[in-house]
Amino acid sequence: MINITKSNLCYIYSLLFLLIYKQAVGMVVAEPFVKAGTAKLTGSIKSLSGSSKDSIFINVTIPHPISGEYAKYKAFVDRTGNFSIEVNVETVVSLIALNTSLAPEKYLLVKLKSGTVTNLDIAYKSNFGIENIHVTPSMNQNDVIHGFEVQNKMIGYRSGRTPEPLYNKSTDYFLNYVKNALSERLAIVNNDTLISKELKDVLIKDQRLIVYYSFVFDYKDQMILNYRNTNVDKSKEPSIEKIDKTYFRFLKDLNLNDQQYLYCFNFLEFQKEILGNEILALPAIGESDIPSWLASVKAILSDLVGFKNGSYYDILAANSYAKQLNEEVKPLTEKQKKNIINYWKKGEIAKILFRKNKQVIEQDMLKSPFFVNDVSSVANEKVIETIVSKHKGKAVFIDLWATWCAPCLDAMQQFRSTKDNFRNKDVAFIYVTNGSSPRKLWEQKIKGIGNEHYYLNGSQWNYIMKNFEFEGIPSYLLYNKKGVLVNKFIGFPGSEEVKRMINSLL
Repeated sequence: MINITKSNLCYIYSLLFLLIYKQAVGMVVAEPFVKAGTAKLTGSIKSLSGSSKDSIFINVTIPHPISGEYAKYKAFVDRTGNFSIEVNVETVVSLIALNTSLAPEKYLLVKLKSGTVTNLDIAYKSNFGIENIHVTPSMNQNDVIHGFEVQNKMIGYRSGRTPEPLYNKSTDYFLNYVKNALSERLAIVNNDTLISKELKDVLIKDQRLIVYYSFVFDYKDQMILNYRNTNVDKSKEPSIEKIDKTYFRFLKDLNLNDQQYLYCFNFLEFQKEILGNEILALPAIGESDIPSWLASVKAILSDLVGFKNGSYYDILAANSYAKQLNEEVKPLTEKQKKNIINYWKKGEIAKILFRKNKQVIEQDMLKSPFFVNDVSSVANEKVIETIVSKHKGKAVFIDLWATWCAPCLDAMQQFRSTKDNFRNKDVAFIYVTNGSSPRKLWEQKIKGIGNEHYYLNGSQWNYIMKNFEFEGIPSYLLYNKKGVLVNKFIGFPGSEEVKRMINSLL
């Protein structure tokens, strides 16, 4: 059965999804509409546990399919148990993922409509199970409460069969294998009796995106993994069929011109894979005029996706600008702004890109220069020691991450403004990755991260992970000014907690 290795480290992102907007009972809007708007979420939280209301908060995650990011918001509950928060949205109707500090593992689905207010009242039992939920405007409660559980079951599904060798089969065999494995996962949602038909349709689309972007795109790495999982002798490298652009003919099965993909949380990650895939080799949009860029992209994609025209191409163009804005934290140039206006005029996509650009201009002012250092000749056991020794008299915060690790990138985004508080203070921020991060993509992303970066070889990385007993990423090491390790942890604990840790050493 399929083993989505990269998604395992980005687990929470694969649990988030969106629901089709019901305009009226029994009626479904066939195509979503792009809209640069805001929506308001209000509500109350009641708990029988006796938790202090001052310490209760909600977390909200909203996928932005045009600007290509997961917007995150946090709102505290006041003494009366109420909360209120306004958020940016990019479609007329958006479905958000929401959890509370009382039950952080339990995610809820709530519908927001641009320009309106949605109210959510949650009552918890003493064990933090949900006693009652009320949403206005009304939603299917089973969708709100149980939808994530169904998605979780699909993601975690394992057939129980012995892994089958795939590395020595044809790509046709492999793609057919994926279809069969996917159908087993989709049976879980199709057979569910609680959630609505509308939600099932979106979950099916979302699951297809998850499987294809996390398993099928990265053919070579998956075949190497398959070889190791199905052979006793793991020291050899298998002979793997080389793929070309025709391999991606599976894209035609997805019908990407269906605008309901805008409601799928994993659409954002899928688009990043399309834009960054080295075999497809789509050009960066840069300062090209949009019609010319689209012509070159269609020459590559049209036969593979099965259409030459449609809204998908406009979304892909917007996502290409978003790639620059998000990964490099580089504002649009005057030429790019002109190209956007010439093509989209005063349309919603243009509004969204300019709104995002304004945010990036503010972030760019906080961005630190980036430096790349080489430790390829350093012995495995000396790598961290060598890095720390360069910063005598400073606290050293080391972040082990990868370009494909969504929680890693999310943590960096959360910490960006907080990190600026330490500018010109005695602390060094170090970012370490390895060959699982494609070099070209890594070189792009570190421009937006800033500070000091290292790209380790496999043996160096494996030694560090084993030596510090790290089982996943993001992982962190914190050294005091004397070069002594004072803390290590897996998973980002939040900007305020990291700020507290570092301040205690200064």
